[in-house]
Amino acid sequence: KISSRPSFWLGNETLKVPVALFALNRRRLCERLRQNKDVQKNSIVLLQGGEETQRYCTDTGILFRQESYFHWTFGVTEAGCFGAVDVDTGRSMLFVPQLPESYAVWMGKIHPPEFFKNKYAVDEAYYVTELCSVLTSKKPAVLLTLRGVNTDSGNVSKEASFEGISQFNVNNKILHPEIAECRVIKTDMELEVLRYTNKISSEAHKEVMKAVKVGMKEYELESLFQHYCYARGGMRHTSYTCICGSGENSSVLHYGHAGAPNDKTIEDGDLCLFDMGGEYYCYSSDITCTFPANGKFTADQRAIYEAVLKASRAVMAAIKPGVAWPDMHRLADRVHLEELTRIGILQGSVDDMVKVHLGAVFMPHGLGHLLGIDVHDVGGYPEGVERAEEPGLCSLRTARRLQPGMVLTVEPGIYFIQPLLEQALHDPARACFINTDVLQRFRAFGGVRIEDDVVVTATGVELLTCVPRTVQEIEAFMAEGQGSAKSFGCLSSQKQ
Repeated sequence: KISSRPSFWLGNETLKVPVALFALNRRRLCERLRQNKDVQKNSIVLLQGGEETQRYCTDTGILFRQESYFHWTFGVTEAGCFGAVDVDTGRSMLFVPQLPESYAVWMGKIHPPEFFKNKYAVDEAYYVTELCSVLTSKKPAVLLTLRGVNTDSGNVSKEASFEGISQFNVNNKILHPEIAECRVIKTDMELEVLRYTNKISSEAHKEVMKAVKVGMKEYELESLFQHYCYARGGMRHTSYTCICGSGENSSVLHYGHAGAPNDKTIEDGDLCLFDMGGEYYCYSSDITCTFPANGKFTADQRAIYEAVLKASRAVMAAIKPGVAWPDMHRLADRVHLEELTRIGILQGSVDDMVKVHLGAVFMPHGLGHLLGIDVHDVGGYPEGVERAEEPGLCSLRTARRLQPGMVLTVEPGIYFIQPLLEQALHDPARACFINTDVLQRFRAFGGVRIEDDVVVTATGVELLTCVPRTVQEIEAFMAEGQGSAKSFGCLSSQKQ
């Protein structure tokens, strides 16, 4: 158990996270930078935290969540801050906004810098207005600022800027790859937080499985998940927009957006594919459960589900340090093709199917991604790691070789996505493998995804997610849960 002070803690049974976690992160960053021959003596890392934002032109605030690199380095929850770290000595400096007197009337107590120095266990604390003068007094040879492209979004990280920065020597090329690489490998303290996010999110998924009933709206289950994560886990944020697809919506990979806001009525015979994860102190989880709304798999649902489960277990058995992640994707693809052939949807040589990338018709996304402070965590494509161009593999968010301490999602899936099926059926190179008569039975099937979060260990994997996974486990759990009057939250008495 984590039990040092000072800590981030939301009381009750929530996890107490020592801010020593961030001191260790800063130490790791400085050690890495000192080994970089391009980093001069007397260099200072300078980061700018996130800013409060509003809805468009209004004064309605959007709930603040810290910028991820700043959080990794300082663990600060407040907006409008800067942070600096002396690379040679490791000394840390935090700069906080000097708030107006009116803040005390509307927002609460105003704290001096000394309060934040103690709260976050940094070596020095000042007001942001003192940033230029304090840095000038340190006489740095160079300020290392953060500028780089996120390989998932294509967006550029926000580089620190302040009035007077032009008088300093600034390098914005060194820091980004070094700090991203630090974030790829999790410390033991970080792993404790990720175990906690998975524990609470797994429990929340199980509550959803107990509560689901035919006739409910998808968003009712989204609401229950969020309620459990916050009420039991102190998770004010989810890691991403909840995906609660039922029926054919289960084949929509990023369902749940504003144009399709989890608003279908769940019908008898539907499969539910629920992809949801809670976030605690900016650390993510990412879990997908697929199960029948009525608690019983049909023969076809069972066949597809067990095909995906077989792929998941094959990948987990193969993961170990040194393994290339694209090879794990290929392994899942091959298992899917073999199982789809056994079911009768496909016919012919699996080796020949692989050559025409037939697996990408049924799993167009990547097998999984790095996980941490961002749900699609950074460091997937450092210099020297190239993205494949072939279907399926081109969607992988990393192509790295695995190392101990990496945290990844393992999320194979088989989906019946109409545009992809039509393209394949009109392509002679792929259509020859498809048994159209059997496929017709699955056209409105939707999809199955099974997503777990794992840590790469020295010998294999540690599974962080804990939910019913086999058909037997799911059916038994749902039967037990739906017969219980003690389901969490307010939905258990509805839709009887």
